[in-house]
Amino acid sequence: MEFYKIAGLYRHDLASNTEGFTMAALLLFGKDEVIGSAIPHYKTDALLRRVDNERYDDRENIRCNLIDTYDHLMAFVAKHLPDKFYLQGDMRISLREKIFREIVANTLIHREYANAFPSTFIIFKDRVETKNANKPHTYGQLLPETFQPYPKNPHIAAIFTQMGRSEELGTGLRRVYKYSKEYSGNQNIIFQEEDIFIQKVPLDEKVLYESSNNVVESIISDVNGESKGESKEKSREKSREKSREKSREKSREKIIELIKANKFITQNKIAELSGLSIKGIEKNIRQLKEKGLIKRIGPDKGGYWELL
Repeated sequence: MEFYKIAGLYRHDLASNTEGFTMAALLLFGKDEVIGSAIPHYKTDALLRRVDNERYDDRENIRCNLIDTYDHLMAFVAKHLPDKFYLQGDMRISLREKIFREIVANTLIHREYANAFPSTFIIFKDRVETKNANKPHTYGQLLPETFQPYPKNPHIAAIFTQMGRSEELGTGLRRVYKYSKEYSGNQNIIFQEEDIFIQKVPLDEKVLYESSNNVVESIISDVNGESKGESKEKSREKSREKSREKSREKSREKIIELIKANKFITQNKIAELSGLSIKGIEKNIRQLKEKGLIKRIGPDKGGYWELL
């Protein structure tokens, strides 16, 4: 209760002489059924429209609190967008995470929740586009050099910043511009401040998948080279094993991304968001621990993960 009061999420209303939780508290930490009862129009639609632009290729209708909604949207991004290999100095960073954690956080933090306009997060073939209801402070395109930050929902923004899911006001927008060219070869980004707030991040499949294709070609080349003088069956088995290992590596990367987004996430939640079985999650987590990549701090209930 002390936390809620300090965070401004539990207040005393002088006008009515009553006290209670704010809408921000409900949206951040409330149970699904309570949010649905208090704000029946509240939902976030995540859609993939890469092939079918009229309907969708994949869809997730999200009606949970904002902490869980963030996890769902970041998992949706990880499911449908590649993460290019990129070095900053001598360290590998995730361009996908750098860009889309800001897009997702902006969608959730700056939305006008009293407005029934549905919030959408759509992945097209050539762009990612979000729309949500807005109370504009200014009108027009937001640009890094002229942008003046203005918090729409300051208490929600403060909690997200404290959790490490968003940056201080203004730096997130600049970061999207900074990394977009490296990610998709394009900086034609739109942050449109109107009654409906629109974000558009360009995608160029040729640039996005270039590094992935290079890796695949390298594997094919290795397999072909090793096949000389070997039986066809041996060659096929080596190829299958490399394919299985690549799939396992993808699963481990998914788990690390989910832990990075929320260090308190449970194994059941990881299974739900990644689409893997509980047994598969347990096996991959065991391997990640053996490799020294993650560590569990505290008990299964109440503890958290640490990325090493």
